[in-house]
Amino acid sequence: MIEFRSVTKKYPDGTRAVDDFSLVLPSRKTTVFVGSSGCGKTTLLRMVNRMIDPTAGTITIDDEDISTLAPVALRRRIGYVMQNSGLLPHRKVVDNVATVPMLNGVTKSVARANALALLDTVGLDRSLADRYPSQLSGGQQQRVGVARGLAADPNILLMDEPFGAVDPIVRSELQQELIRLQRELDKTIVFVTHDIDEAFLLGHQVVILRKGGHIEQVGSPTEILANPANEFVASFIGADRGKRVLHLDESSDRRVVLDGDGRPAGVLAP
Repeated sequence: MIEFRSVTKKYPDGTRAVDDFSLVLPSRKTTVFVGSSGCGKTTLLRMVNRMIDPTAGTITIDDEDISTLAPVALRRRIGYVMQNSGLLPHRKVVDNVATVPMLNGVTKSVARANALALLDTVGLDRSLADRYPSQLSGGQQQRVGVARGLAADPNILLMDEPFGAVDPIVRSELQQELIRLQRELDKTIVFVTHDIDEAFLLGHQVVILRKGGHIEQVGSPTEILANPANEFVASFIGADRGKRVLHLDESSDRRVVLDGDGRPAGVLAP
């Protein structure tokens, strides 16, 4: 379990990226921070592995204050997946995935064997293991990034807009892959996105933020959709514009679901 207790991040110019933020992120669930640029969501995520330290307040993991832990050691036990994968371009795929376990003292042969198994886990063919990142598609690179994030078998996986740089079809595939991985691996995932549809698809707990890391609403997708906390939330999720109001079009052979703008949102199963 991750807990933020009255956390503030203030920069030298006086900007408060996060102001008095408190929240519990439940164990073995996916918590999604969602909001517009500048709302503090990435700052919050990066404070979990001490890439950024708070100005005030406390962050704990299983009641242990992370400020007492060495940053490098902490980062090696927490998985981290970023946008554009962040792979080392001069290292082959298998060596990218094996990097953190080897830094943790695992032998090269064992780390590489485990890396190959992780390629299976994230749905990549082992024939890609000896390629360099530049020889992969964007979607393949992101899958390698996820494999690398899982390589040390962390309890916590941080994901900073990991699917934002790929096309919609690949993004959908990666989202479904993450749902499958979470179901199978049972990790505590902290996911950052600006896309409310992605947040509702992936999150067990969704946190809607405004500038300064101020929480507008926390809840399950169902709770937020059913009862937006205020006008800001209603506008952010599209409820005030009828975007979330669905109705059926039964004029064809299939029952097509339309959104508030009359655009297809899905097809009902027979």
